[in-house]
Amino acid sequence: MGSVYAVANQKGGVGKTTTAVNLAACVAEAGYPTLLVDADSQANATVALGLPKDGTPSLYDVISGDATAIDALRDTAVPNLQLLPSHPDLAGANVELPRRPGSETLLRDALAPLRDRFSYIFLDCPPSLGPLTVNALVAADRVIVPVQTEYFALEGLAGLLETLQLIQRTLNPRLTVAGMLLTMHDGRTRLARDVEDEVRTHFPDLVFDTVIPRNVRISEAPSFGRPVIHHDPHCVGSDAYFELAKEVVAR
Repeated sequence: MGSVYAVANQKGGVGKTTTAVNLAACVAEAGYPTLLVDADSQANATVALGLPKDGTPSLYDVISGDATAIDALRDTAVPNLQLLPSHPDLAGANVELPRRPGSETLLRDALAPLRDRFSYIFLDCPPSLGPLTVNALVAADRVIVPVQTEYFALEGLAGLLETLQLIQRTLNPRLTVAGMLLTMHDGRTRLARDVEDEVRTHFPDLVFDTVIPRNVRISEAPSFGRPVIHHDPHCVGSDAYFELAKEVVAR
């Protein structure tokens, strides 16, 4: 049975989608059948892999019961990587889901038939702790938390960990934190180094060894509809995500 990872943080702009796309691509390139689920209505992960954000069926159709997850799977240009795409209509799920009995388990139940098909499933969560993120956390085995190495890095982390503990107690007892990932790191600045030291001091057992640097190639890649390892396989950003993939697989 495959492992399901949610990439989550209620803060926006910390590298969730970038991490989900590039980590999934690196794991797939290593030979593991991999699925990326775009659970954000902005559909950035979908576009970053070269697919249109208005295609159907999508995750919205799966959650609505109008399609199965298998029906919605799409191939990507990355060998061994498939995508369950998002759609702008998914924004309506934040209103619709709380009205449905047992809504917290809809994504888990939808993905259940796929767990034997893929070695790794990565869930790209929206920048909130709303119904879609809760669904992803209920469906996941482990959580990767991207943390930007800037001033507000620790802001909200305590609240996120409390939410994870609540979901673990009430909805998903198998949920654990795979690790916190330091992103957008500029080692030339004292601020970035200080934030890294602070995060590692507060959470010594939870921070990945790999640090994702600020890198223009990582930022450029989505505009070409491909992960950074296909955009520039020899840049420092590609090297960092390959190292992260090794850590995730080893854990």
